[in-house]
Amino acid sequence: MPCTQPSPNYTSPSESRGYLLAHTNGGLNQMRAGICDMVAIAHIINATLVVPKLDKKSYWQDSSNFSDVFDEDHFINALANDVKVIKKLPNEIGSSMKAVKYFKSWSGMDYYQEEIASMWADYKVIRAAKTDSRLANNNLPPDIQKLRCRACYEALRFAPQIEAMGKLLVDRMRSNGPYISLHLRYEKDMLAFSGCTHDLSPAEANELKTIRDANDNWKVKDIDPMEQRSKGFCPLTPKEAAIFLSALGYPSNTPIYIAAGEIYGGDSHMGALQSRYPMLMRKENLASSEELEPFTNHLSQLAALDYIVSVESDVFFPTYSGNMARAVEGHRRFLGHRRTISPDRKALVRLFDKIEQGKLKEGKYLSDHVIESHRNRQGSPRKRKGPISGTKGTDRFRSEEAFYVNPFTGLFMSGGIPESEHLYHNQLVWMMENNSLQKKIREWEDRGKFNHSLSIDTTSRLCPESELIRYAGLCISRV
Repeated sequence: MPCTQPSPNYTSPSESRGYLLAHTNGGLNQMRAGICDMVAIAHIINATLVVPKLDKKSYWQDSSNFSDVFDEDHFINALANDVKVIKKLPNEIGSSMKAVKYFKSWSGMDYYQEEIASMWADYKVIRAAKTDSRLANNNLPPDIQKLRCRACYEALRFAPQIEAMGKLLVDRMRSNGPYISLHLRYEKDMLAFSGCTHDLSPAEANELKTIRDANDNWKVKDIDPMEQRSKGFCPLTPKEAAIFLSALGYPSNTPIYIAAGEIYGGDSHMGALQSRYPMLMRKENLASSEELEPFTNHLSQLAALDYIVSVESDVFFPTYSGNMARAVEGHRRFLGHRRTISPDRKALVRLFDKIEQGKLKEGKYLSDHVIESHRNRQGSPRKRKGPISGTKGTDRFRSEEAFYVNPFTGLFMSGGIPESEHLYHNQLVWMMENNSLQKKIREWEDRGKFNHSLSIDTTSRLCPESELIRYAGLCISRV
């Protein structure tokens, strides 16, 4: 994509000063982001990157190697003009020449060019002990932000067998028509970690608390589930997801792919969703056990299949903003702001409670309210969210929107715009900054020029009335 192309001032790697080892941590999508940041860091400190090691010790307990999950040769070749990547360290490198370093979280160029690069005077190998959130989200040179995107969306391709199975699942979903990918975060570990127990039995709530208390990595033990839910910190339940989709106007014959692990409580909690939307599909429904057998017992590889089906879906709807939700949202933005519905959980909880209490009925009023309140929460272009006001230090960086959730801003607003497109670029930036882009789209909706029931397609040229919208990547075509 043109927006990821290096600027004329971008320099390819010169002679390497040493080797960067990276041991990733977390689940699939946390590791993905960490790997891409290590690519950028290797470029900044002029290092040769050794193919990163995947996390095999976390909750996932997955024995997969890099080449089991990602296309290793493609990764190396795709980055040839950015970073030299090798599969393993040369045998002659001795242990005395290695240093283990915990890179500071959310660090900028100065930290890596000065503190980390100075280590080359004493060591030939620097091992990054952790990879998550080691690079700042903002205030980096445009070419570094573009490199992060080339690494994430072009170089870091899944292994051929995963790509092939993912495509097969997408094709089988599409045989039923346009589909929603529902990232239903209602697994046992998610509920235990978050302390969310709404709609669960006392026995189930106690089981989750026991799991949380026994996990030493989860520092917060005493959680008020009602407070968590009222603040919007809990994933929507399957029943709430069904009510939400109905209010948005999705008909009962909409095919829905469940991108999730094992749902806690199984059918006892899926009944309300299943009754409203009977066309619920999972990997296990779409493929035979023989087809899925190579990926069984490898949670990272199974998650990769869900990732592919979700990125390619007509609508992506995560019930909680976890690592996969954020990664898929960012990838879909990169591909042209494909529709991604981000539910306002805090506001929705109040509506759901009124329904349970009999103070509100499902129908036109609820539908109008939900649709209106979510007009600007469906993946359209916007600036990356900054830190929460009043936060300081690492809390300030932690509260920022992660780069990979909304890479569009870092690419689109950071120079390298062809002279012929400066007018559109400047006008779009102004509209984004002044929150008027959605207002303009609303005007076109009212005039029948733009329809939210249509999907976004960056290759389409079906809206010649607005060159600005074409430039923003919002041209539309029927799904």
